[in-house]
Amino acid sequence: MDRKQLIDQLKRSNTGIEWDFIVIGGGATGLGIAVDAASRGYSTVLLEQADFAKATSSRSTKLVHGGIRYLQKGDVSLVREALHERGHLCKNAPHLVKNQRFIIGNYQWWEKPFYTIGLTLYDILAGRMSLGHSLPMSKKDVIRHIPQIEQKNLKGGVSYQDGQFDDSRLAINLMQTAIEHGAVAVNYAGVTGLIRDQENKISGVCIEDKLDGGTFELRGKCIINATGIFVDEIIKMDNPDEKPLVRPSQGVHVVVDKSFLDSDDAIMVPKTSDGRVMFGVPWHNRVILGTTDTPVKEFVLEPKALEEEVDFILETAGRYLTKKPQRKDVLCVFAGLRPLAAPRKHTEEAKTKEISRSHKLIASDSGLITITGGKWTTYRIMAEETVNLAIKTKGLVHKPCRTRNLKIHGYKNNPDRSNHLYIYGNDQEAIIELQHSNPEYVQKIHQNLDYTVAEIVWAVQKEMACTIDDVLARRVRALYMDARASVEMAPAVASIMAKELNKNKEWEEEQVSEYTSMAKNYYLS
Repeated sequence: MDRKQLIDQLKRSNTGIEWDFIVIGGGATGLGIAVDAASRGYSTVLLEQADFAKATSSRSTKLVHGGIRYLQKGDVSLVREALHERGHLCKNAPHLVKNQRFIIGNYQWWEKPFYTIGLTLYDILAGRMSLGHSLPMSKKDVIRHIPQIEQKNLKGGVSYQDGQFDDSRLAINLMQTAIEHGAVAVNYAGVTGLIRDQENKISGVCIEDKLDGGTFELRGKCIINATGIFVDEIIKMDNPDEKPLVRPSQGVHVVVDKSFLDSDDAIMVPKTSDGRVMFGVPWHNRVILGTTDTPVKEFVLEPKALEEEVDFILETAGRYLTKKPQRKDVLCVFAGLRPLAAPRKHTEEAKTKEISRSHKLIASDSGLITITGGKWTTYRIMAEETVNLAIKTKGLVHKPCRTRNLKIHGYKNNPDRSNHLYIYGNDQEAIIELQHSNPEYVQKIHQNLDYTVAEIVWAVQKEMACTIDDVLARRVRALYMDARASVEMAPAVASIMAKELNKNKEWEEEQVSEYTSMAKNYYLS
């Protein structure tokens, strides 16, 4: 997992080697494609312009789910697909994905039979992959399971089962899985251009090393554009006249203390004033409240929550919770941009296949394969379809997909979730050994959070973390647990990383300054 060695390997291969797959984008979709292609035996490279899961893939609601609201809209095939993929993910990464009970409080007489019937269909669509049965609940049972639920006019409820996970931790494990199957995956490697052959087909990419400087080129048979919110930037490199493929929509979440639910169960509000569902989900000893759906004009790596979005979440949550969250209670607020697949007419320039309403696959005349839309839950099937299309388009020898039952790095059944190290799965023992190897390594970095020095060292040595942001936002989740505390941790983390990366004091100061400036957008003033 040494980035320098991996990128040096790529630079040495820039002449005379043609990779089977070059995947652009290190979010859920790109990482899934790299795992799929590499596990089939194809030579594979993954290039990420920032850090793995830097954008949308680390800013989700942390749910592995079928999509209740899509069932309300009648999109049965989409829900069935997601529910089956939910089952595969639960089996392949049990250290990160767990069964989560959700409760819908009923405040109208008709809600209990209505939601019981709808959620029974949800269970049926899951088939063998079901996580448990949906059940009607009495008022007494609802209050017992969710002590903080608003009791005025409460008539009962309905419970159902879905999945909950840690998104960026899964992304890191997918990166490790891809490398273990022979792929080369590197972060901070931005694609700046596409290379064409004599037939005007795309045959490679131009790359900028954003950490160490310099540029180089790679040749490949299948070039995959899996850049999420930035897919149109790569498409424009292929065809400057192409219309935008994705529409930007922003979702905001608020993180508060676990006492606001006082439960291991989650709540789901089926319909808020803006028409979306809203969740209150226990996560790492916190509660995530969200989300919103706000049209925005541009895609950026660090989107900012709008004041009205935060107010909407707090006001809506306050309607359903006895302990009503206020601005002063917010430990973190984070915004994520959704790459919603826009409607697209068939043109002579591109052959477009709409796989489902959840994601779209496009093979352009130049040979560029673009995948957009979708969600974390369906990343695996999206990857399988993308690799299959690339194989067919480029005439590669077909090798069957292996990911349906492929164990993801860290796989560990029935982890002890009372220890915060459980997210490392079967790497947990190695981290404990690392803690024992040096008295300093077992020390906590901040009194309000459980993270230790050993986890920072591990993130650099084994998980390709290159910046404070990589560590505090996506390797350990300090930024999302308590944004202010993460800023207080930054100098200590910079010092630890500097020793591991052989960096000077100037680097430490720059890192702390950059992180502090960025993290200010994650807490309320």
